[in-house]
Amino acid sequence: LDTAHRRVRVQAGMRWRELQALIDPHDLSVKVMQSYSNFSIGGSVSVNCHGRYIGNGALAGTVRALQLVTAAGETLELSRMRQPELFAAVIGGYGGLGVITEVELDLADNEVIARKVEQVALADYPDWFQAQVLGRDDVVLHNADLIPPDFDRPLAISWRRSHAPLTDPLRLMPGQSSYRKQQNMIWAASELPGGDQLRDVYQTRQLLAQPRVIRRNLEASLDATALEPRTRRMSSYLLQEYFVPMSAFASFARAMARILREGEANALNISVRHAPADTTSLMRWAREEVFCFVLYHKQRNWNAAEQNTRRWTRQLIAAALAHGGCYYLP
Repeated sequence: LDTAHRRVRVQAGMRWRELQALIDPHDLSVKVMQSYSNFSIGGSVSVNCHGRYIGNGALAGTVRALQLVTAAGETLELSRMRQPELFAAVIGGYGGLGVITEVELDLADNEVIARKVEQVALADYPDWFQAQVLGRDDVVLHNADLIPPDFDRPLAISWRRSHAPLTDPLRLMPGQSSYRKQQNMIWAASELPGGDQLRDVYQTRQLLAQPRVIRRNLEASLDATALEPRTRRMSSYLLQEYFVPMSAFASFARAMARILREGEANALNISVRHAPADTTSLMRWAREEVFCFVLYHKQRNWNAAEQNTRRWTRQLIAAALAHGGCYYLP
């Protein structure tokens, strides 16, 4: 850990949450990671993940160097200066060129951030985003949730640098916490009659009404257990992701909503993120500035449900390609 230059080198099996515990006492934070901290750092580099960090898209942009062990047993040190083509191919290469064993990363400051939430009309969101997110220098994190069944009123959630008093003194999410309430809420919203109304009352309205001022690391240390189904005997929850140019936002969002409704997909949420063009990785999903549509859906475990998901997934892929975009299935 080099606190003066805000960088760290770790073994790739370390999880983000373990790294956060080591850097938080120094008031440092991970610069780019997923919204949830359970994943391994090497795995995140292998898929070239992204988060909600404005001005920073793919994780690739924060990787300074990495160590790779090839199938022949050779250990290679890679960076933008040392074998740059292989370095670019390994990030987001899904382990196809070898096993990542060490990663060197840029870090950021563990700032105090305040949440601001508002609803925006679908057609207005790109201009609103340009003015209220990209047009400001105080926004650290941002995403917009498209909520079923209509997916037509983005719930814009921004975290801005703040000097306001903390509403939660915790520095990191505690391990081994109970997430039964969140799991029950997801179950009810996806299974019960009136689930959309439950989600509106107990999630959307609370987000709009409740102020929240916290340290960056608290929001970055969320636990994916909150998204885990109460049981996997009948259903699983899955993520898909589609990336489209910013100019195609509204058209693709409408096409996506139509495909999900016609396919009777049990979509829980579509989280929209932003990413600038990726200039590092070879298999880049952000070939230009893009909006990222993260689809979180629930699926029964039997064959007929899988076949139905296959049909509407292919339609979504075709729609993304038709809008000049691309996709991956993390």
